[in-house]
Amino acid sequence: MAAGLIARLRWLRQHALGINRRNQDLLLRYNPPRLVSLVDHKLRTKDVLAEHQLAVPATYARCARATRLVELSAEMARRADFVLKPARGAGGEGIVVIAGRDGDGFVKLSGARLTLRDLLAHAADIIGGAFSLSQTYDEVLLEQRLKNHPALAPFCPAGVADLRVVLLHGVPVMAMLRLPTIASDGRANLHVGGIGVGIELASGRPCFGVCRDRPIERHPDTRQPLIDIGIPHWPEALRLAARAYDAIPLGFVGVDIVIDESLGPVILELNARPGLSIQLANRRGLRPPVRNLLLRTGTVPGTIGAEARVALGVEMAQQEEGAWG
Repeated sequence: MAAGLIARLRWLRQHALGINRRNQDLLLRYNPPRLVSLVDHKLRTKDVLAEHQLAVPATYARCARATRLVELSAEMARRADFVLKPARGAGGEGIVVIAGRDGDGFVKLSGARLTLRDLLAHAADIIGGAFSLSQTYDEVLLEQRLKNHPALAPFCPAGVADLRVVLLHGVPVMAMLRLPTIASDGRANLHVGGIGVGIELASGRPCFGVCRDRPIERHPDTRQPLIDIGIPHWPEALRLAARAYDAIPLGFVGVDIVIDESLGPVILELNARPGLSIQLANRRGLRPPVRNLLLRTGTVPGTIGAEARVALGVEMAQQEEGAWG
């Protein structure tokens, strides 16, 4: 019993990336504050990504002052579906997804109904900073609602799935698919009850799944086996994630991508402080790929193109898988 525990602790020490080491060795060293500040503002991030011809959701309106809520109200009233979100939010907090209309009312993905007054009150809370990272003044974004690719729709009874690709110097080192659940109120974030499905970098195939940090094999709402998931446009999604580094060169970053039913891979947002639950979803630690990439000689990832960085990440993932066998 004691020997098994010691072996487990040794494995964790050698493989798992903890939050302190992530912060000290990666975030502080490779993520300049000016770029972190940029990524923390979703609209500014989208503007930069769009300037580099990277696919992002369309922005319908923005509102930074309570006195402009009348204009925001008019924009919402004329749209059948949209996403209302804070510009400086985190963890999916403060996001309201409207999937349709019911007369003068608005219908969420969960089926709950809201009035225009409800949405304006929520927008006022966003402006007041209720959901911002610093709990200070914020902006409201009204943007295009992305929709699941048909291949992913059976695994998403409520909400939209997204891919989280973690990059180190623009090289993909780990990925997972995040699935929303009814319990998560349609959000794919793991900390609110979403599902994390580890994805093999080389093939795009699922390997493991977790929900609330526990192993899971089937979607709790649809009972669909997670191992049956097929990721459409996987190579394109990896390339899109790698190209985000060319636009905003954060050294360690999570790129969230939605595979839209008509647009294909679209960057939803960047995360300058990517969470570490992706290790649970993959049943692998981040330390080995991070260490191997930083120690690799003859290649400076930041100086090669996105295609080459994807190839490097896939090659290293295959070597690591071979070492397991």
